[in-house]
Amino acid sequence: MRYPVPYRCGFFGSREPDMNLLFIGDIFASPGRRAVYEHLEQIVTEEEIHLVVANCENAAGGFGVTPAVAEELFAAGIDVMTSGNHIWDKREIYGYLDSKPELLRPANYPDGAPGRGVFIAEGRNRVRCAVINLQGRTYMPNTDCPFRTADAILEQLDPAVKVRIVDFHAEVTSEKMAMGWHLDGRVTAVLGTHTHVPTADTRILAQGTAYQTDVGMTGPYDSIIGVKPDPVMRRFLTALPARMEAAKRNVQLHAVVVSADEATGRAVSIKRIALP
Repeated sequence: MRYPVPYRCGFFGSREPDMNLLFIGDIFASPGRRAVYEHLEQIVTEEEIHLVVANCENAAGGFGVTPAVAEELFAAGIDVMTSGNHIWDKREIYGYLDSKPELLRPANYPDGAPGRGVFIAEGRNRVRCAVINLQGRTYMPNTDCPFRTADAILEQLDPAVKVRIVDFHAEVTSEKMAMGWHLDGRVTAVLGTHTHVPTADTRILAQGTAYQTDVGMTGPYDSIIGVKPDPVMRRFLTALPARMEAAKRNVQLHAVVVSADEATGRAVSIKRIALP
C-alpha cells in the first residue's frame, strides 16, 4: 500500500518494537465508516498491527454514535473505541456504554455518568495495553480536571501494563500540548482528537512519549470539519441557526501507527497515515 502522506519519526532506543498500535482519527458519519471498512484490513496486515483504536464520537451521521454503528465498527476490526463530548448526542448509547467497556467516554466526566474512561485491551500479540480517554476543558463542556484525572488513573493502573495510549479530546492546541508534556515518559502516546484537522507535529517527546496534537478526521474533507460548507458559512454570515449535514466528497482516512517497547512502554516510532 502506498501512503500519500507518510511521516516517520526517528527511533527512541535501539530494540525492535513489541507492539504496533493503530489509532484512527475521528470517524465522521457514513463516509468515514466506509473508509474504515475499505482500508482497515489492509493497514492491519501491512503494518503488522496488534491493536486498533479509533475515535467514534461522530460516527452516526456526524453527531454521536449508536449501538448499531458501534457494533458495525467493532465487527470491522476496531478493538477499542474512544469518544468525546458528542458521545452523549444519541441517548440510546447510554445503556450500551455500561455494557460495552471497549467503548469509552472521557474519564474526567463526573461520577454518575454512564460508561468508563479506561480499558485494558489485550493485543493480537497478547501484550496488554491501557487505552485512556480524556477531554479538555477549554471551550468544552464543564468536566473534572483532565490532568489530575490522568494522574489518578496512572496511580491506580497495574504497573505491569506498560503500553498506554491516551486519546485527549480537546479544542485548543496549547491544552493538548500541555497534556503531552505532562504525561511524557509515563504513557506511550498522547494523541489529540476533536478538531478534525490533522496537525504536522508528529514526534516523540523527550522521555519517549509519541505525540500528535490532532490525528485528523476520517471522513469527507471537501467540507468544514465534516459538514457541508454552505450551511456553516450561512451561520457565520448571519449568526442564525442552520441545519448541519454530513458532506460526502474527498473522503480520507487519517491515523497514526505507534510502535512501542513492551518492556518500558516507550514509543519506538510514530508514523502518520493518510489514505484517500
